[in-house]
Amino acid sequence: MAEHAAEELWDAIDLLHAWLDAHRAHDSREDLLLRMLKLSEEVGEVAQAVIGATGHNPRKGTSNTWDDVRSELCDVVITALVALRTLTPDAREVFTAHLAGVTRRSLGTAGTP
Repeated sequence: MAEHAAEELWDAIDLLHAWLDAHRAHDSREDLLLRMLKLSEEVGEVAQAVIGATGHNPRKGTSNTWDDVRSELCDVVITALVALRTLTPDAREVFTAHLAGVTRRSLGTAGTP
């Protein structure tokens, strides 16, 4: 079941990547840079949602929910995976290998899947 979900995730990332490529307004180098910068925009939206969910801005009060924060975090993940796919057609393998390495370093060999 987890394998099926992973396949669906990467199929969706491939579709989004292809859609963005079909609608790009800039040459490939500039498009690549803009896709990387899009990550900063999405992370900023997470920060804005957290500030809104905690009511930290006295002028706006509580203007967001934790559901908004979760949604923005998902946008960060999607944007990062599409950016990775933009850098390499082997994004799935690159990500899987990197995740395995981070897991080994963080959890040690006992925590390796």
